[in-house]
Amino acid sequence: MNTAQHRTRQQQQIDELCVAVIRSVSGEGDVHTQAGRLRKGQRYLPIHAAHLQTDSLNPLCDDFRSFRGVADSIALGLQHTDLLIHQQYCPIQPVERLIFELLEQLRAETMVPETMPGMRRNLHHRFEEWSTAFYLAGLAESSTGILLYTVFQVCWSRLTGQPVLEKTEGIIESTRAAIAPLLGIHLLGMRQECGNQAAFALHACAIAEIVGEMLRSDSEASDDDISADGKEDRSANALRLLLNFDNDEADTIAVAASGISKVLDDAEHGYSRFTTAYDTQVEAGSLVRKELLGEYREKIDRRISELNINVPRLARSLRALLAFPQRDNWSFGEEDGYIDGRRLAQLISSPSERRLFRQEQFKPDTHCVVSFLIDCSGSMKTHAESLTVMIDVLVRALEKIGVASEVLGFTTRAWNGGRAHRDWVRARSPAHPGRLNELQHMVYKDADTSWRRARPDITALLKADLYREGIDGEAVEWACNRLQLRNEERRILMVISDGSPMDSATNLANDDFYLCNHLKQVVARQEQLGKLDICGLGVGLDLSPYYKHSLAIDLQQRIDNASLLAVAQLIGGRVQRRT
Repeated sequence: MNTAQHRTRQQQQIDELCVAVIRSVSGEGDVHTQAGRLRKGQRYLPIHAAHLQTDSLNPLCDDFRSFRGVADSIALGLQHTDLLIHQQYCPIQPVERLIFELLEQLRAETMVPETMPGMRRNLHHRFEEWSTAFYLAGLAESSTGILLYTVFQVCWSRLTGQPVLEKTEGIIESTRAAIAPLLGIHLLGMRQECGNQAAFALHACAIAEIVGEMLRSDSEASDDDISADGKEDRSANALRLLLNFDNDEADTIAVAASGISKVLDDAEHGYSRFTTAYDTQVEAGSLVRKELLGEYREKIDRRISELNINVPRLARSLRALLAFPQRDNWSFGEEDGYIDGRRLAQLISSPSERRLFRQEQFKPDTHCVVSFLIDCSGSMKTHAESLTVMIDVLVRALEKIGVASEVLGFTTRAWNGGRAHRDWVRARSPAHPGRLNELQHMVYKDADTSWRRARPDITALLKADLYREGIDGEAVEWACNRLQLRNEERRILMVISDGSPMDSATNLANDDFYLCNHLKQVVARQEQLGKLDICGLGVGLDLSPYYKHSLAIDLQQRIDNASLLAVAQLIGGRVQRRT
């Protein structure tokens, strides 16, 4: 396993362990992570306290004990913070809110049970590590930074009964002396009211208001001051990141609709199809005129060249994520390793000879196939161009590292059921007929065709009139069956969709969640078989109700290297070696 894979796997293990700790300590069994973010059920759990912000993309920045401290703190927050009370008192101004959020989290941390001394040590370690990082990053170099840093240290010390960080005690001394008379009564009040959230919030708000007013007065007095070395500006710019709560609150990506299908639950034979007589599988390129495919290709090539996408870099990232070490050969004449029987004679003739061993040599191997299954329902038409660019680049990057890929699509041949629905009406509309439309599964590129040969056909994704309705469960089943016929060691299916399964005729004849529940059954069955990995790429939608591993992406924004690398992480991050 190479370094990048090792780090990715290590971070996954840390995340899984920390979430398990949160569930266990808080008693909230539905807490989980989705796309690297903490959720409770389907609700996103924002983490606003500054000292709980970790760099999960670079685990070397925070040690394991820090992550444990964060997990313990979050668990205590879930246990002891009433969100309604918190929202009632939470200030609106950014500085005041930064202070209030941190103080409330510190209050929750004081609720550590006496039987858990290890948790107390984790929390202490985390705050010290964060304080050290805050100071070393230069955030305390501005007048705003040193005041905030001092307030954090003083409040933490008063609530926990621990001395302030020794290495910065001298730096904050003068500021501490200046604010002590102003905050003293509220520091004492906080200490006394740790068990009463509302009473504690009054003192926390008062401290936040005093500090906020001090900073505004200081800012007005020094508007014309410009620091000679620029430290003030750099520190102020860095502090703005702590004061930005918009990113979390703007996390309004909708979650795919989900519910119970009584019709499917009560069905004796499970999911059914009224008729499969009109289902088809076609080469997508055959549905579009060659001249039009040529125009589409030129359009996509122009768009890709304008985006300045670094395909070699993307390929290197995919290789790092997908490659596993494969034994290639032996190196002989080594001083340790396996004993080389052919060299034992040398030991007799030359007792000082040490090069009697051999070692295994490994090379990176990407014996893998990736299948992109695209939802070609009507709502996806608006994303067709960005989607085609993304797929084209990913296929090209995968081919550069020797990974086979195929591009598939699914839709229906008609709106509102078509001939399948008319046959059902002629049969006097029997109850609960199952799926009631004509499927159309499309192959834009198969795994044995090179990107160069498939270039025109991939652009058939731009043909708008191919987009109709979406029956995802059967499409996933079809794509999985194709993958299982491949002989690659690893098989990955990425489903790309902007919505829940939808076919109006099927829903009307059964119930609203008939197709949704079938999709869940198919994904669960395939995951249980363990022959391939399935992940979901939601286009402006959280697909977590359907796929255990998913990522939401905004295709309305410009496709860039960062967004493609995020998709690559989704493809590679969940891959496990198949034996």
